[in-house]
Amino acid sequence: MTRPDLLERVHTQRKLRAAQGRSRVRRTVTRRDGVRVEVNGRWLTEFAGNDYLGLSQQFEVLNALQDATSREGAGAGASHLITGHHLAHDGLEQDIADWLGYPRALLFGSGFLANLAVQQALLEDGDVCVQDRLNHASLIDATRLAGCKLRRYPHLDPEGAMRQLRQAPEGAAMLVTDGVFSMDGDVAPLRALSLVARMQQALLYVDDAHGVGVRGPEGRGSVAEARMGVEEVPLQLVTLGKALGGYGAVVVGSDVLIQHLSETARPYIYTTALPPALAAATRIAVRHARRDHWRREKLQGLIDRFRTAAQGRGLELMASDTPIQPVLCGNEANALALSSALESAGFWVPAIRPPTVPEGKARLRVTLSALHTPQDVDQLVEVLARSWDAVRRIRNVGT
Repeated sequence: MTRPDLLERVHTQRKLRAAQGRSRVRRTVTRRDGVRVEVNGRWLTEFAGNDYLGLSQQFEVLNALQDATSREGAGAGASHLITGHHLAHDGLEQDIADWLGYPRALLFGSGFLANLAVQQALLEDGDVCVQDRLNHASLIDATRLAGCKLRRYPHLDPEGAMRQLRQAPEGAAMLVTDGVFSMDGDVAPLRALSLVARMQQALLYVDDAHGVGVRGPEGRGSVAEARMGVEEVPLQLVTLGKALGGYGAVVVGSDVLIQHLSETARPYIYTTALPPALAAATRIAVRHARRDHWRREKLQGLIDRFRTAAQGRGLELMASDTPIQPVLCGNEANALALSSALESAGFWVPAIRPPTVPEGKARLRVTLSALHTPQDVDQLVEVLARSWDAVRRIRNVGT
């Protein structure tokens, strides 16, 4: 028997990615000041991150991080169920549960781990997980690792979700969706999906990584914006690394489900707890996210300003009223050329290409923060429109 050579496979795949222009390269940020970042000795205005409320560098958050580090140390030292669960962890779980109006919360090291934990702890062989086709990769991978059947429905299509659930009548069922979709910036039809889940006896799970902090009353997210809670959405994910500016994730849910996760979820049981200092800092971020309505108001004003200006200059946007504003470019070459032109003008907006997005849907994923100014937005649109006109002229000449 001759086995495939793994190193040879790696080299072949690398050559293919290089030939397709799809190699991924990390850029190193050497300094950061609000939405300004230094990369390779140049200061750029960044329109690419997820710090929607500008809390990652808020001074009270940073003070809490420093103070707690001096008391608690750099790390938790163990998993939550051994000796790693600190008072700051407990307080953060309670704060987020109270904020979102859920009975309990459970803290995880990342959203990827949390999504895996939920599905592995609840789903078994013979069960089915029905998901929106554009769900985040962590949700798709979690279903595959859970060992149950994966069924996907067309984007934002509750009737498609109903069909998939009806076609898998045996076993338990979970209906899973992003709240705000990370690449398109649109919002799931949560009330319709809740009705589908109830009719098909499926548990509805919402990953609201890009919604909590930004949408809904007090920034409570897409579920609250849809006027729903634990009865309609028994479990939802809250990331700590987007609008809250930190790192980690929390799953909120009913007492029974959260207790079950804490006792059985492998990504919770067998991993070191988040640093307690980080949890302490995130508690301050939650406080600001709840009370600083001006952050959301300013952010929404910037979103409206960007859309009005971009559409006025003929740029092709998607149907999003969230901080995620994709500018469609068609092919990858256009997206790369636009990204390069923007960087030359002092803006950092990476190109998003297949396989992250479908073929022919390459884009610039512009993301807005409450730290941006109206002038930042105006200048970005101006440079983007001029660069896009130049790219199209070059493409026309080439053809």
